[in-house]
Amino acid sequence: MADLVSYSLDAGVATVAMDDGKVNALSPAMLAELGAALDRAEAEGAAVVLAGRPGVFSAGFDLAVLRALGAQTSTMLRAGFELAARLLGFPRPVVIACTGHAVAMGSFLLCAGDYRIGAAGEFRITANEVAIGLPMPYAAVEICRQRLSPQHLGRALALAETFSPAGAVEAGFLDRVVEAEAVLPEAQQLARASTALDAPAHAASKLRVRAAALEAIRAGIEADLG
Repeated sequence: MADLVSYSLDAGVATVAMDDGKVNALSPAMLAELGAALDRAEAEGAAVVLAGRPGVFSAGFDLAVLRALGAQTSTMLRAGFELAARLLGFPRPVVIACTGHAVAMGSFLLCAGDYRIGAAGEFRITANEVAIGLPMPYAAVEICRQRLSPQHLGRALALAETFSPAGAVEAGFLDRVVEAEAVLPEAQQLARASTALDAPAHAASKLRVRAAALEAIRAGIEADLG
């Protein structure tokens, strides 16, 4: 986790921060490091803050790998959607610190957190697959369906609408927007407060709330890639 993802543990909160120096493309390497970070957080019984770098949370899958249409493409797509499913069912609270732009798979990861704090500013939150000629994956539809408001779901996925941070709150991609410099501290504070929850009750309740969504997401992954 030395190159693309950093991990720090403080007061029961694991801060997992993506930073590839560019747009935080969800490459096979990035996804592997995120998986390892979540393994560590789960082993340590920590709540998680998932963050990006200043100005960008993630621009989605690595386009070079996506356009290659080889075995690595399918592996990357499966890893990304399974990451979202893992976050949705993670046994401890997951807070997303959306530090800027969130595009495509980056926006889907927003829908996988328990609470999402976004940065105020000229940032784009968008599921732009249709705009670049890609049918929306079934798994992505199901990830978004359980968080986006019904009136925004079609606009977001079939019309590739771009939302401002404030619009993303209305749509359901985010829960709250704060000044950019406050995003990570606010997310960490919320995660620390969540450690007071009874962990087994939280884990069981989360799975009860999301059981149908998780089943639909896993079926979508197989429909897309099986």
